[in-house]
Amino acid sequence: MRKLVYYIGVSLDGYIAGPGAEFDFYPVSAEMADWINTRYPETLPTHVRRLVGLEGVPNKVFDTLVMGRGTFEPALEVPTTSPYSHLRQYVVSSTLTIDDPAVHVEKGDPIELVRRLKAEDTGMDIYLCGGGKLAGSLLPEIDEIILKRYPVVAGAGISMFAGRFSPTLFTPTRRESFDNGAQVTWLTRA
Repeated sequence: MRKLVYYIGVSLDGYIAGPGAEFDFYPVSAEMADWINTRYPETLPTHVRRLVGLEGVPNKVFDTLVMGRGTFEPALEVPTTSPYSHLRQYVVSSTLTIDDPAVHVEKGDPIELVRRLKAEDTGMDIYLCGGGKLAGSLLPEIDEIILKRYPVVAGAGISMFAGRFSPTLFTPTRRESFDNGAQVTWLTRA
């Protein structure tokens, strides 16, 4: 069965973005960018892939993406309605309407959506792109977290998980460190 993987960058105090959805305060070094581009090229938006020479590079881990409205809406400023055209894209929102056949809007229960996607046999996993509210509602279905922890304190912003109190144990399985002080940790549901 496919896994739902929350691949996310986070500050030391648990924020995935600032109060205005900023994420440019994360110190990404050339070494770490190279690692992301090589290991998880499909996690970069399509327009960024073009800029860094990854256009046409095959997906390595994920073929499907699930995101919330807050993660999707900045794409409209690019402008694009299909920010990850190299993946099957699902936006969970009860109010959003997108006029693009490449992007599916899920107005219903995100857990049911993820269960349907997990039941497919594609050979690749599902990328939970964000945000914190969606991650909080999908916590029962998250199989793995790939946590890019940056050595910066944000002070306020969008939490990695938002929602009800629900302690859930994950086991670290591996860790890599980078020259910018960041660490990537893989955690699987215990």
